[in-house]
Amino acid sequence: MLVLEFVMQVVLGISSVLLTLLILLHKGRGGGLSDMFGGGMSAAVGSSGLAERNLNRFTVVLALVWFVAIVALGLITKFQVI
Repeated sequence: MLVLEFVMQVVLGISSVLLTLLILLHKGRGGGLSDMFGGGMSAAVGSSGLAERNLNRFTVVLALVWFVAIVALGLITKFQVI
């Protein structure tokens, strides 16, 4: 059980970092912080529709992996016998 907990912690750490990076890669949609830092200027340069859809798919799949890792670690912690 100790090995499984370690593996899930590694998966959680890696997926957290990658999920943060993928979210930051998304194009800004409104007049929020993305426009303040130059996000509005990239409207003409923006990515193609296919690239944006693939980025959305990767983000959703990685978010599901992150969620499963959180739930698995919670269950391991709850049912761990000392």
